[in-house]
Amino acid sequence: MVKNITLVRSCLAAAMAVPLAAAIPALAQTSAQNANTQNAPGQMTAQDLVMMPRVGAPSVSPDGETVLFRVTNTDAESLERTATYYLQSLSETSAPPVSLTMPEGAGSPVIGPDGMLYFLAPGPADDTLADFSQLWRAKLTADGTLGKARQLSTALWDIGGFSLSPDGARVVLYGDLPRVCPDFSCHSVAFDQNAGPQLGTGRLYDDDIGFVRHWDAWEVAGERSRAIAYTLADDGLSDPVPLDGAAAENALDGDTPTKPFGGGEDIAWAADSRSVFFVAREGGREEPGSTDLDIYQTKVAPGAVPANLTDANEATDALPAPSPDGKWLAYAAMARPGYESDRMVIHLRDLTSGETRALTQNYDRSFHSLSWTPDSRWIVATAQDVLDTPAFRIDPASGKVEKLDLMPGNEAHLGNVLPLADNRILFTRDSIAASAEIYLSENWQVAGQITGVATSRVAALAPVQTQRFSFAGAGDDTVWGQITKPSGLDDTLPVILYIHGGPQGSFNDGWSSRWNPRVLASQGYAVVSVDFHGSTGYGQEFTDAINRDWGGKPLEDLQKGLAAALAQDSQIDGTRACAMGASYGGYMVNWIAGNWADRFDCLIQHDGLFDMRMFYYTTEELWFPRWDFGGSYAEQAELYERWNPVNYVKNWRTPMLVVAGEQDFRIPYTQGLASFTALQEQDVETELLVFPDENHWVLGAENSLLWHQTVFAWLDRWLGEDTQGNAAE
Repeated sequence: MVKNITLVRSCLAAAMAVPLAAAIPALAQTSAQNANTQNAPGQMTAQDLVMMPRVGAPSVSPDGETVLFRVTNTDAESLERTATYYLQSLSETSAPPVSLTMPEGAGSPVIGPDGMLYFLAPGPADDTLADFSQLWRAKLTADGTLGKARQLSTALWDIGGFSLSPDGARVVLYGDLPRVCPDFSCHSVAFDQNAGPQLGTGRLYDDDIGFVRHWDAWEVAGERSRAIAYTLADDGLSDPVPLDGAAAENALDGDTPTKPFGGGEDIAWAADSRSVFFVAREGGREEPGSTDLDIYQTKVAPGAVPANLTDANEATDALPAPSPDGKWLAYAAMARPGYESDRMVIHLRDLTSGETRALTQNYDRSFHSLSWTPDSRWIVATAQDVLDTPAFRIDPASGKVEKLDLMPGNEAHLGNVLPLADNRILFTRDSIAASAEIYLSENWQVAGQITGVATSRVAALAPVQTQRFSFAGAGDDTVWGQITKPSGLDDTLPVILYIHGGPQGSFNDGWSSRWNPRVLASQGYAVVSVDFHGSTGYGQEFTDAINRDWGGKPLEDLQKGLAAALAQDSQIDGTRACAMGASYGGYMVNWIAGNWADRFDCLIQHDGLFDMRMFYYTTEELWFPRWDFGGSYAEQAELYERWNPVNYVKNWRTPMLVVAGEQDFRIPYTQGLASFTALQEQDVETELLVFPDENHWVLGAENSLLWHQTVFAWLDRWLGEDTQGNAAE
């Protein structure tokens, strides 16, 4: 029985306040032209998804008056992506944004404390430094033009990013660098002499290397993601100080920023610009089984040795955020070692005494971003909360947590939250209905939209609506789901059961450039997603419930959730149904094939786990299966086999499309090949799509179009108007 229906949301982007909808005319015109030529009826296509302009994370000038943001566009013919940067006044938001005249190949611009623009770009074309990204600085004018740019670094290794100190006198550069190198000007020959085998193409790793490959890249022996602090002067950089200390026996040997997804959030300057906080995980043989990220502090001085501030906690410590007044360090920490989806609790450390206390221990949500207001009065953080990701205001004195209502009744997904002076908050917001735009809240009140980069494009598309529902799932617990479907249609709609990955994750109310329910619904389907036991945003006990129960409660929730959606919405035709998912969602598709075999007309399995034994021995992050299954395969073989899809292949009879990426090291593509082989041996109709150049995700524009075309054709083959529909309700 459906317990509760909340919030029906349509695509209302055209009706939203968009002071800059016409402020970037080239973008708006291109969007309108593409919409008219490609989608005469307004149906959203895969081309629309790939071509949608993308707003990057904004940054703000030190005076809080100007926001700098990136817009990425995709060429309709070549499908090449290019980035343009814009400046927007926050005191006069109705003024048009100004485009920056950046040098070719430039990116990552930041307005420094001195008002100058700092950015990364290749070295001069006629110089050996042209092969590597370098740090540059140029005078910035109000009309967006730059003065003569000056190259500050002389790096012989690519700089991946940088962080300026609050006083503008220093900078941290970070990127992949040999551990033996003291700075980014280290000549590569010094490293080559210690690199291992010199003959052939083989990679030789010793016993204590730790990761030999991670996510989608093979490790280079002796190389780490590293950060180096420099003194910043008019004539360049000097006085390098490695944050991880000098290379020596027993020195810190770990990645910072952390791999594979760490970035600038792993590095934070102290308020006085004399030291830096950073996140690292100790490398070595135990690294693939460890979630013990720690926060270190190092002085920016010759011979400095980093101090581990969170050594006592053997679980994850991350997101260091020193207060602007220099008194406190806020950060987020987990409590259970080896569990990557434990609750992230915000902690506060007194930087004078070292005393630390948990601020949000009694608030059952997991925080994944945090920052201070400029007056050090509040911490502003974000956390998933029942299909939304709102912002929260936290009192560092009392620990009181208050959920902000910046988008009343329609928070959806807030990100890139930046507290500004005078109680202003800048952030991005996206939803199933619309891609990200930038918003500004004043005095903690309802936010106004600042950009309209993709608004006209979205408004030209036929609308969809998303309806939330809840029901009694496994153990009679309340479980939430969403139904996304085209608006204004009277015909019955085939149903797609959308199964999220993780498994500790959620198909929340947010935009995606990959698994996008809007583009799928626009093809004439009702898309049903269910946040089964194990999903995030409902408290830690609900997230933990999937532990050692991969095929149990989640499958029951999916079965009951689909039934609840059909009972709620009579427009959905439950006799025409397919299920699709990736990663854990792909595992569940394989599990459904053997344990709910007669329910669906077709299945789509992307990067799914097929054989749990071989998955354990071939994935790279071992802490994940060890936690979810209570130990290694050798220790818990019976449990791995209990939930192993390969043991139910004899029941497989539903047509399945299998998708895999050859650069996927999380769930190696051989798992997909094995699924395909099993299907063929069972004489089940199947197709196999393999991407040689994709990892666990499909990121390339052309590959994305191929993925969507293949998926749409598969769904149409089994759910199209000329099919009978074989699924039972």
